[in-house]
Amino acid sequence: MAQLAAQLLEDRKGRDVRVLDLRALTPVTDYFVIATANNPIQARAMADYLEEKLGELGVDRHHVEGYQSGRWILLDYGSVVIHVFNPEERDFYNLERLWGDAPEVERQGMAASH
Repeated sequence: MAQLAAQLLEDRKGRDVRVLDLRALTPVTDYFVIATANNPIQARAMADYLEEKLGELGVDRHHVEGYQSGRWILLDYGSVVIHVFNPEERDFYNLERLWGDAPEVERQGMAASH
């Protein structure tokens, strides 16, 4: 599902989409999917698209945070947690650095974007 979420984010022009494998690091979730939106409107559109497409597949979201502000939207799907950031928040929180021990997942059919 992490791979699918990453592709859906790219379908909505998400930038610098990364998938981190957290299975060996935390019991909280298996994967983080991280993407950058250009602005809060795009971030909300990306979150809405994810919910729509994953919902069509019977995948229900457990929790969402940050939707109203659209600056950092967190979508919790249990084994996959999706973070949609505006550029400033992504730079500030830098989850890739915070979870630096987490390997980046090679994307299906392509290398992960760097």
